[in-house]
Amino acid sequence: MTAGLTTAQLTEKHRPTLDQALDAIRTRAYWSPFPEHPKAYGAEGAVPGSLSAAEGQAAFEALRGERFELDQPGTDGWAGTEVSPFGIELGIEYPHPAVDELLPALRAAMPQWREAGPEARAAVCLEILARINARSHEFAHAVMHTSGQAFMMAFQAGGPHAQDRGLEAVAYAYAEQVRTPGSADWSKPQGKRDPLELRKEFTAVPRGVSLLIGCNTFPTWNGFPGLFASLATGNAVLVKPHPRAVLPLALTVRIAREVLREAGFSPDLVALAAERDGEGIAKSLAVRPEIRIIDYTGSTAFGDWLEANARQAQVFTEKAGVNTVVIDSTDDYKGLLGNLAFSLSLYSGQMCTTPQNFLIPRGGITTDAGPKSYDEVVTDLAAAVQGLLGDDARANGLLGAIVNDQVKERIDAAGRLGEVALASRAVENPDFPGATVRTPVIVKLDGAKPDAEAAYFSECFGPVSFAVAVDSAADAVELLRRTVREKGAMTVGAYTTSPEVERLVEEACLEECAQLSLNLTGGVFVNQTAAFSDFHGSGGNPAANAALCDGAFVANRFRTVEVRRPV
Repeated sequence: MTAGLTTAQLTEKHRPTLDQALDAIRTRAYWSPFPEHPKAYGAEGAVPGSLSAAEGQAAFEALRGERFELDQPGTDGWAGTEVSPFGIELGIEYPHPAVDELLPALRAAMPQWREAGPEARAAVCLEILARINARSHEFAHAVMHTSGQAFMMAFQAGGPHAQDRGLEAVAYAYAEQVRTPGSADWSKPQGKRDPLELRKEFTAVPRGVSLLIGCNTFPTWNGFPGLFASLATGNAVLVKPHPRAVLPLALTVRIAREVLREAGFSPDLVALAAERDGEGIAKSLAVRPEIRIIDYTGSTAFGDWLEANARQAQVFTEKAGVNTVVIDSTDDYKGLLGNLAFSLSLYSGQMCTTPQNFLIPRGGITTDAGPKSYDEVVTDLAAAVQGLLGDDARANGLLGAIVNDQVKERIDAAGRLGEVALASRAVENPDFPGATVRTPVIVKLDGAKPDAEAAYFSECFGPVSFAVAVDSAADAVELLRRTVREKGAMTVGAYTTSPEVERLVEEACLEECAQLSLNLTGGVFVNQTAAFSDFHGSGGNPAANAALCDGAFVANRFRTVEVRRPV
C-alpha cells in the first residue's frame, strides 16, 4: 500500500477476503487465504511482494543487537532480555513505556477510529494482516527464537495459521457490529393522530483501551485473536508481550502502526509495552482505569488473579487444563499409536492442547490387532514415540527446544512420580548446540491409588504424560468428567469402537463443555485446531473463559449506543 491510500480503496482491496472469511465462519468449511507452505513466499511464490526464505532470515538477523524503534509516545528508556531457547543471544532493546503518557495517547486515538465504522476498520486490519503475511519468513525466525518452536512449526503456527486466527477474529467482529443497522426510521401509528416518527442511529462504541498480555510459547497464534478482535471493534490496543517473547509482537505493532498511519489514522491505536527483567508490569497495567479489555494466555494463577482483580475490564483468559484421552478400543491400533506419538512429540508437548493423561482400562482394550493389555498399550505407545523420534534430525524438526528451565525441571522430576514407561533423552541439535532438546517421558500410574492423583490431577506442562490405569471405560469417563469440571481441559480425545462408550464420552464433554476429538488415527491431531472451523477452547470449563473464536469473544468489546431524533 502506498502512503495515503484511502479506507475506501482498502475496502475495495480486501472486501472479497472479508466476504470469504464471513462465509467460512458460517459454513465451518476449510478455507485460508494465507498459504502455509514456505515456498509460496518470495519472488517465485504465490504471495506478491513477500520475503523469500533468505530475505526473511536476513531481516531477522538485521534486528539482532539493535534497538527496535517504534516512534511511539511515552517512552522512558529501553528494555530487552530475550535469549533464544536455541541458545543464541538476540540482544534487541525495545522502548519501555511511560504508562502515564502512553495510555492517554491511545485513548486520544480512538474517536476517529470509532467514527470510521466497522467496514473501514476491518479493511485496515486486513491490510495489517496482509503485510504480516508477506513477512512470514521473518516472523518464523522471530517466533522460533523466542518460543523454541522448530522452524517449520514456527513458520506455520506463528505465521499463516496465526494470521488465519487474526482474520477469523476480524470476521466475527465485523459480523457482530453490523448485526444492528447503522440507522432506522421508526413510525408508530396513533390512530387518527399523526404517527410518532423517529430517526434512530446506532453506533458500535468501543469499550476503551485493550491490554494484550502475550505468552511465551505462541506469541502470535494466541495473541492475534484478541489484538484484532479489539482493534476491529474500535478499541486501541496496548500489547504487553511476555518478556521472553517480545520480538514477534513488536514486529506486529510496528506493521500495524505503519498501516494505520498510511491509512490516515493515529498510529497510537496500537502500541508496545515491553518490560524490564522482573518488572511485572502486567499486574499494574491490568487494574488501570483506562484498561477496559484484557486478553491473557498463561498460568492459571495469574489468570485467576486477573479475573478477580481487574474488575473494570472485560477479561478473556486462556489458562491451564489437564487434557485427557480415553482409550477404550480401536479398529486401527497402529494409527492410534502413531497419532498419539506425534501429538506427544510436537513442540515437545509445550502446547496448551497436548494430551497429558491417557485413561486405559487395567483389563486392557480390544483392537484390530487383537486384545492388548494395559501394559502392552503403554509399551507400544512408548515404542511409537521412540520410533518417531529415533532419528535425531527428524526429532529436532518435531521437538524444537525446551522453552524454559521450568519445563526441563518437570521432565527431570517425572521419574519420581511413578514407573517410567518411556524415559526422556537429550537430543543434540548440530545447528544450535546451545539448545535444550528433550524427548517425551511417559509415566505409569494407578488411578485407584490416592497418591497417584496428585500427579495426574494437575497440569504438568511440557513433554510429560501419564498412562493412568482405571477399572473400566465407564470409570475412565467419570474421571474424565471430574477432571474437566475441576481442572479444565482445552482438548479431550477418545478412542472407542463402542457406540455406548462414545455416547458416554460425548455426553460428558457436552455437559462439562470440552472440545472432543474421536478416533483420530490419521493426519489430524488432537492438539491442532483450524481457524474458521474449529473452536479453540470452549469458555465453559476452568481452562479458559473464552473460545477462539466465536461471537462471545468479540461482542463484549463494544456496546451499541443509540441516538434518536424526531423526524
